[in-house]
Amino acid sequence: MKRVAHHRLAELPAEAVNPYMTRRLVWGERVMAAFMEFKQGAVVPVHAHDNEQITYCISGLMRFTLPDGELLLRPGEVLVIPGGVPHGAEFPEDTVEMDIFSPPRQDWIDRTDEYLRR
Repeated sequence: MKRVAHHRLAELPAEAVNPYMTRRLVWGERVMAAFMEFKQGAVVPVHAHDNEQITYCISGLMRFTLPDGELLLRPGEVLVIPGGVPHGAEFPEDTVEMDIFSPPRQDWIDRTDEYLRR
């Protein structure tokens, strides 16, 4: 029998991935949610992964680099990135956002996401 899991976001362990980025992860069999906090000046290098991604900007500002140019993501806006599409982001101000991935990012679970840890 499958079980329902209940969590309080504030009580999930916060992982300091690098000096500019902290995340809290929760995942099931087919989906992952990541509550992300970025300090001004943070950079996520251009990368691609097979996982489909939905990014919701809660506060701050995100400047995405995408194959067809740059896109600014502001509070209340959502971006859907299909698997395999190269993307990166810069954070011109402190930012809080939520990422949803399907399937879950195994590299994040295993902490083998070296592109973020530099």
